[in-house]
Amino acid sequence: MAERLQPGERLRQSADYLRCYRKGKRRSGRLALLYFIPNELGHPRFGITASRKVGISVRRQLLKRRLREIYRRSGTRRLLPPVDLVVHLQPPAGSATFAELRAELERLLATLGTHSSGAPGGARTGRA
Repeated sequence: MAERLQPGERLRQSADYLRCYRKGKRRSGRLALLYFIPNELGHPRFGITASRKVGISVRRQLLKRRLREIYRRSGTRRLLPPVDLVVHLQPPAGSATFAELRAELERLLATLGTHSSGAPGGARTGRA
């Protein structure tokens, strides 16, 4: 299996992002919000968003590249259920280190393996 993320492993269309935001469940962290919703594809897909509150364009793109790399290298990636994932960066992520981003994303992804279906104890849908 190739190491790079294949086009089918990434969210590409705005409709997919909007579906995650509007109908999906949410997990929150200090640096990012993770939205997720089951898909029919049999494998997870990953997307990242960041508003201007995170920083200037160069900073936002750097953070997105880092998150894609963290996700690509993640050992839990292959254990994830078939879901569409959107990581929305929070303003504190603008000053986060690579290690902090990795810890946050790994923590958020680890919670999906057991509660992605919305079972009791699963995603929190209210604000944290």
